[in-house]
Amino acid sequence: MAFLSGCAEADFRTVRDQCQVSDSALSRLATALEAENHVRIRKGYFGRRPRTWLSLTPSGRESLAAHLSALQEIAERNARNAAALNQ
Repeated sequence: MAFLSGCAEADFRTVRDQCQVSDSALSRLATALEAENHVRIRKGYFGRRPRTWLSLTPSGRESLAAHLSALQEIAERNARNAAALNQ
C-alpha cells in the first residue's frame, strides 16, 4: 500500500519488483486488500498482452494514513519514554 500511495496506478509487475515479493504473495495480498476495499484491481490488455493494474482506493489511502499516524505516535511515545529513562 505504501508503494501504491505514491502513484495513481501501477502495473502488477512493477509493484511486485519494487516490493520484492513473489507473484503469488502479491496476488494473495492484493486480493485480500481488494476484499477490504483498500485496493482496486483492474485487468485489461496492453497491446495483446494481458495486464493487471493496482491502485489504492480512497478508503485505502485513509487506512494507510491512519496506520502511519499510529506508527508515528508509537515511535514518539517510545522516544519520550527512552528520554525519561535516561534522565
